[in-house]
Amino acid sequence: MAEDSAADSPLLDVQDLRVTFANDVREVPVVDGVSLRVPRGRTVALVGESGCGKSVTALSIMRLIPQPPGRIAAGRVLLADHRSAEPVDLLQLPEREMPAVRGKRVAMIFQEPFASLTPVYSIGDQLIEALTLHRAMHGSAARAAAVELLDRVGIGEPAQRLREYPHQLSGGMCQRVMIAMALAGRPELLIADEPTTALDVTVQLQILDLMRSLQAQTGMGIIMITHDLGVVAEVADYVYVMYAGRIVEHAPTASLLTHPLHPYTNGLLRCIPRLDDDRDRLEVIPGRVPDPADLPAGCPFHPRCDLAARLAESAGKEAADKKTAATCASTGCEVLSRCAGVGSGESAGPPGLTEIAEGHCVACWEAHS
Repeated sequence: MAEDSAADSPLLDVQDLRVTFANDVREVPVVDGVSLRVPRGRTVALVGESGCGKSVTALSIMRLIPQPPGRIAAGRVLLADHRSAEPVDLLQLPEREMPAVRGKRVAMIFQEPFASLTPVYSIGDQLIEALTLHRAMHGSAARAAAVELLDRVGIGEPAQRLREYPHQLSGGMCQRVMIAMALAGRPELLIADEPTTALDVTVQLQILDLMRSLQAQTGMGIIMITHDLGVVAEVADYVYVMYAGRIVEHAPTASLLTHPLHPYTNGLLRCIPRLDDDRDRLEVIPGRVPDPADLPAGCPFHPRCDLAARLAESAGKEAADKKTAATCASTGCEVLSRCAGVGSGESAGPPGLTEIAEGHCVACWEAHS
């Protein structure tokens, strides 16, 4: 994977993005201060468990958050503009101008191709509609372009496939159709939301190889949303690890995979099966991602954190109450107290991102120490 360099000009620059959803009582922050950059021609992976806010981040970039109950409360989404030296802030564009961005400059593919394709229209109808909308193509020209796109994404007998319906194709072929539809507008940025989750391993590799090949041909940037660090190792140049609506670590891929700093990143890596692994069962991260409406004080990961547990154990406390704020207050363990939000000021909130090595940033009190 490519390392950071001055040649990597930013295609997309997301700055301090904040998204809330309203419940019966208040607005709940679901994405809380997310910043990320996508260089031209590179792949950025956004990694985390379900419920971390990855898909909401992607939908916010596209301005597809349902309003209400959702609301983009703050931030900037800067997309480089070849017509101007200054990027355009997608969050400030009038809605009437967004159709010229969605699909044409920024396209998105989803993890459930059968749910994304309309079952009562043929593959050709849906692909030609995308070509008509984004490239103003009609008739035989649009049909020829649709055949070319299907061939480009590796679908055999593309002219025949145009006449078929989604239920007549396999999951892998439907995902290839979704990629073809995304490419119809010749986008500069492709957002792929768990594009291989529902596919078997062989087809997953084919789809990832296809995306790499298309990126090499077109120079588009890619945001790959996934929970699978195995996929990240295959395709990503840079990785952003997300937990409870915040970025907790980001780095070039090689740096993050060989020297992970955040306990959550370490936990995700331990979940990956390896050929040389003789364990009877894979490790899991205990617990679950917290409800955004009821986040723990301090670092939101600390109730699940094995590092916090070890710190509490070293303080000589009983296992049953290792991670409670009361225990932290009584142990005098400075790091653990900060983890649980015991105290005031900066230590009462979650840790901010700090650059530990060049291009490698982490939000963890222990990494700061």
